[in-house]
Amino acid sequence: MAYQFPKCQIVPLPDQQVSFQVDGVERLRWNFNPNYPRPFFFPFNGPAGECLTRMGHPGAPNHDHHRSVWFAHAKIDGEDFWSDNSTARIRQKTWLAYADGEDETIMATRVGWFAGSGRELMEQELVAAIRPVSGSETLLELQSTFTPTGNRVTLEQSNFGFLAVRLAKGIATHWGDGQITSSEEVEGEEMLFGQSAAWMDYSGAVIKREDSGRVAVTEGITYFDHSANPGYPAHWHVRSDGWMGASLCRHEPIVINKAKPLRVRYLLHAHNGAVDPVAAHIVQQTFNANPGFEVFASKRSHHQFEVHRKPASSE
Repeated sequence: MAYQFPKCQIVPLPDQQVSFQVDGVERLRWNFNPNYPRPFFFPFNGPAGECLTRMGHPGAPNHDHHRSVWFAHAKIDGEDFWSDNSTARIRQKTWLAYADGEDETIMATRVGWFAGSGRELMEQELVAAIRPVSGSETLLELQSTFTPTGNRVTLEQSNFGFLAVRLAKGIATHWGDGQITSSEEVEGEEMLFGQSAAWMDYSGAVIKREDSGRVAVTEGITYFDHSANPGYPAHWHVRSDGWMGASLCRHEPIVINKAKPLRVRYLLHAHNGAVDPVAAHIVQQTFNANPGFEVFASKRSHHQFEVHRKPASSE
């Protein structure tokens, strides 16, 4: 009997990259080369097959630390993990598990957050999964568990952190024809900056290649906060220049104790057209009810770890 390839696959690539593929077509790529100050996801492709995110700011060279979709924080125990002006670094230490499947593909990695001195402040267990939906649309689910290497670590008060998204130029309101919309169905930076919402959407123009040539179509990313995250619904840092992020520590710091790691979960939906608030609310409810992932030592001799979704009754 011929081998049946899973629909959804993880494909490791040279130069410390990992490709997330559906039917052999890349939807997402994880980049963890230590030449960069921190790992990031790029490209994150939309239904037309073009990247919905961007490396850097369209008009500000001092924003090259904006790398598509990435994890960072402005200040942790006094260390700047956000800008490229610091010697603090985020490094993948090892991959733990890759899981292919018909419905989704999952990657689990272990990431270290290192102070400028080289001392590791905390460890991040990152689980990333993509699930194809509605044909060419993609759900990217991200679960991170942060554990201090010492007794505790302080995430200082800031607008910046943890999960950041820089949209492509055509999607940005200022540079393209994009629109920012919240779960409260409020629109625009002036009405949304610093406000709370369960989800935030950024939709605008991308290029689609057809036999007749290149045409502009509308696509976007809806960014969902999880109801179990601290401060839910999140307060958002959003800009008309194509930037959005859920501010985990906008109003106060968070202290993580080693005995009680911090777990945060987010979902990004790469979708066709402008946001559909009714459909987005359904996605939000499903995400909130989802118990997430578990990473555990494998009983198989040729694997060290496995990653699976938790049973629905586990939380």
